[in-house]
Amino acid sequence: MDENVLEEFRKQRASRLGSEILKNPKGPVYPLMKEFEDVVSKDPPPQLPPDRGIRHEIDLVPGTKYCVTRQWPLPREQREVIYAFFTAKAKAGMVRESKSPHSSPTFCVRKPNGKWRLVHAYNKLNSVTVPAQTPIPRKDVLLNNMAGCTLYSALDLVDGYYQILRRESDIPLTAVSTPSRMLWEWLVMPQGLSNAPPTFNRLVAQLFRPLRAFAQTYFDDLFVHSRAENGQTAMEVHLGYLRRVFEVMRAKKLYANIDKCVFGAEEIKVLGCFVSCAGVRADPEKVKAIAAWPTPRSQKDLRKWLGLANYLHKYSAGYAGLAKPLSNLLKKDTDWRWERQHQEAFDSIKASLQRAPILALPDESKPFSVVCGASDYAIGCALLQSDEDGHERVISFQSRQLKAAERNYPVHDKKLLAMKYALVKFRVQLLGSRPFVVFTHHASLRTATNSPHLSQRMARWLSFVAEYNIRVEYNRASSMCLPMHCRADPTMSWFILVGSQRIFTIGYAYRIEMMRALPLWCDSSLQVKTPR
Repeated sequence: MDENVLEEFRKQRASRLGSEILKNPKGPVYPLMKEFEDVVSKDPPPQLPPDRGIRHEIDLVPGTKYCVTRQWPLPREQREVIYAFFTAKAKAGMVRESKSPHSSPTFCVRKPNGKWRLVHAYNKLNSVTVPAQTPIPRKDVLLNNMAGCTLYSALDLVDGYYQILRRESDIPLTAVSTPSRMLWEWLVMPQGLSNAPPTFNRLVAQLFRPLRAFAQTYFDDLFVHSRAENGQTAMEVHLGYLRRVFEVMRAKKLYANIDKCVFGAEEIKVLGCFVSCAGVRADPEKVKAIAAWPTPRSQKDLRKWLGLANYLHKYSAGYAGLAKPLSNLLKKDTDWRWERQHQEAFDSIKASLQRAPILALPDESKPFSVVCGASDYAIGCALLQSDEDGHERVISFQSRQLKAAERNYPVHDKKLLAMKYALVKFRVQLLGSRPFVVFTHHASLRTATNSPHLSQRMARWLSFVAEYNIRVEYNRASSMCLPMHCRADPTMSWFILVGSQRIFTIGYAYRIEMMRALPLWCDSSLQVKTPR
């Protein structure tokens, strides 16, 4: 991706930060931020938080004795940071001197911005703590709740852990030592405890549950989204939603970091991707990192790169097929030999992610369609849905490599396996009374349910398919924009894009239209060529 495009994109994002909005009194969000400047600030007031009904509790495994780890020596700079930190927290009433039989050491780690973050080594305490289970928000569900919205805000709750009180009997357990030979114990929830994230997640979920129609929470991140409705503009609705969120934060004494908050933007970053009215797209910084990665020199290098690329697999049609030669290099007892096929696969994945489409968010009120396909070495599928203009948009790509036994299946079984895989991956959207279409380029799948000669495997799969209100349609000579492998050279894979104009439109033409409408979102130098 062009560096100039990225730089322009960064500037556009920075203009919607809370600290920048306060510099523009004429902006629509400015009056609201001034009204709630006690809630949206850089530092929360130094005081003990109120009791909100949820306290952090530590339950130990029966028979646990004292958890003690000696404090180790630290450099002078870290000692000064630790001393200043505890002096401030003691003044705020968040810590007090302790005589606890438990003790954990304190040290510092460097933040990306160059400052120090205080850390407590609660390893022994965490190893004997009974795990607390709480539902963690799913990223896909959170994103789907934003479908159809046009304005977004992202709030970062500051010092969230320090805003939760502790159960009184557990306070001695979190005693920490410092290089100045002091022993402190926390009256609020410190960072480093294994059950701290579930406790904080439970708190924000409870406080903002009445606002869940327009405010999504993910630990210390809060996302507000809106659209025009009831005769009001999207901005008017959005300001009303922000006001309700700020009122809850003021009443419960929660605070947001103004330097990390984004307000009233047409696009925000959500858990590693970017969301807008057009859909979901990959983080361009991550795509740039993948594209700039040098050729791996060892299995360790390759595993690192694949770990980053795998995170964006849903943006790439047929990712599993493309990655197969590289995955083979990571198998046990495989000698490291980087050959042409591996370099081609490496470059193909880079190119695929660089031209990744903007994925649509699903609309539950509209019908879906599915395309699926299989090759000798992989299966893949895509979930589609028409937008307001009648364009078919891709919601998600999914693919995986075939297991050793599955590679021996007949062609018919592989195609049915691909269809079953699609139904499993997109079960949440497809299961229900609304009918949907599955497009395949294997004509016999249309009559599979009526065949009197079914293997046990096919009968088992078709019984699973029977749950769905499904109609199978045949697209002659079309691979549905899914990955296929060249049978003459099974280690080399690419996209075969043939067949109907409808599929071509889904795969390419609409993407070009999105690039024109949103020039900052894609690399303007990218050339999309007609498929061979």
